[in-house]
Amino acid sequence: DAVETQEHHKSRWRSIWIMYLTMFLSSVGFSIVIMSVWPYLQKIDPTADASFLGWIIASYSIGQMVASPLFGLWSNYRPRREPLVVSIAISVAANCLYAYVHLPHSHNKYYMLTARALVGFGAGNVAVVRSYIAGATSLRERTSAMANTSACQAVGFILGPVFQTCFTLIGEEGITWKLINLQLNMYTAPVLFGGLLGVINIILIFTIFREHQVDDMGRQCKSINSEGQENGILDQDTEGNIDHVAVVALNFLFFVILFVFAVFETIATPLTMDMYSWTRKEAVFYNGIILSVVGIESVIVFMVVKTLSKKTGERAILHGGLQIVLVGFFVLLPWGKKLPNIQWQEIKNNSIPGTASTEMLMPFWSLEALQLPSNHTVEPVGCPITQSWCLNTPMIYLAQYISSDILIGLGYPVCNVMSYTLYSKILGPKPQGVYMGWLTASGSGARILGPVFVSQVYTYLGPRWAFSLICGVIILSLLVLEIVYKRLIAFSVRCGRMQE
Repeated sequence: DAVETQEHHKSRWRSIWIMYLTMFLSSVGFSIVIMSVWPYLQKIDPTADASFLGWIIASYSIGQMVASPLFGLWSNYRPRREPLVVSIAISVAANCLYAYVHLPHSHNKYYMLTARALVGFGAGNVAVVRSYIAGATSLRERTSAMANTSACQAVGFILGPVFQTCFTLIGEEGITWKLINLQLNMYTAPVLFGGLLGVINIILIFTIFREHQVDDMGRQCKSINSEGQENGILDQDTEGNIDHVAVVALNFLFFVILFVFAVFETIATPLTMDMYSWTRKEAVFYNGIILSVVGIESVIVFMVVKTLSKKTGERAILHGGLQIVLVGFFVLLPWGKKLPNIQWQEIKNNSIPGTASTEMLMPFWSLEALQLPSNHTVEPVGCPITQSWCLNTPMIYLAQYISSDILIGLGYPVCNVMSYTLYSKILGPKPQGVYMGWLTASGSGARILGPVFVSQVYTYLGPRWAFSLICGVIILSLLVLEIVYKRLIAFSVRCGRMQE
């Protein structure tokens, strides 16, 4: 048995840290413009509406869903440096395109859509990153490495909006570099900064990153991705078939985990505006603080779960994480008797359907609002009467909402890390690029369908139906986990080469 040399160990972990950085920059590329997309879109193309904004937000996940299996397949047969550099270069070019979407005289919104889709396409390298980390770590190191990867991804999502906030100091007009027709303002500076980080990432991949492969016990072995090995074969016994039932089950579980979290993120602003009569500005500000705290909570959980998994095992932690998320959404169900405030704008226009007495349904502040002049500019707040459920669904108290945020912020990172860790262990020593690509695609699909699902069900049926259906989906996932629980074991354990 070849013992790993100290030099190999250092080089291997330097390369893994480069992968952590790549994961961090990938998530920053998504979140760094998320708060400014809508005002920038309105500025460059007045014909764009809110529904088109939804397509722009979704285009990132669509691009990633398409690219992940492709980059994963590429990484199975060629040095991983190739798909990594190409994918990052695509993201850099897409960021530059985003900075110039104001130049065309028409169809600017479609250029922005293309730019964000290409940024997502470049982010398909997440599959390459995770497959490399899976192949470059032993079973003992795997959970910790996957937790660090997810933590870097979470920190990227947290810091992206922080970078955006710093760039708002430049202002909407900013400065113009006439020689290359470049406007440097609060909308373009973040993507150009993201492009610069991408260039630095490419340089680090060329200078520091090296191909490494170890078996489940940590012994050094040759990788099929190493340059100069045309017919490279792993220096270990790879006999045995992958348990595809377990693979499909984990893809389903990962889809559910990302789906419910996408619902949680999407519903935050409209739910708080409807239930607590917050203005748009208040909802964005307060939820921004709440999601930042949840993000910090997630990073802490990522660190804690590395130690906890050594005592209880990944399967038990995944089971517990799903149960915590279930409780989080169960807490969100409307239980009280108090109804939410109704927007006064519709009441003033006498548009309440099927009611004989308007005053009986209006809170005190709404009665006062009726006395405002017709040309008032106060933003209407409360639950809009166009959502008929506002008239008979109890409000969700703020304490319920905060408690739910804490629980989901605790359960989601646990499920995220354990899914990736179990998945990589089940796949074993064989190249994991394509399989990791499918797992990433499952998550991207969930981020696309989650907002669509919640926007339709919540708008037409209300929070009671929306969150009840989510609870049902999580219960179904728990049943699936129970069915395949004994199959979710490492490849080497199942083949009898190691003891669990």
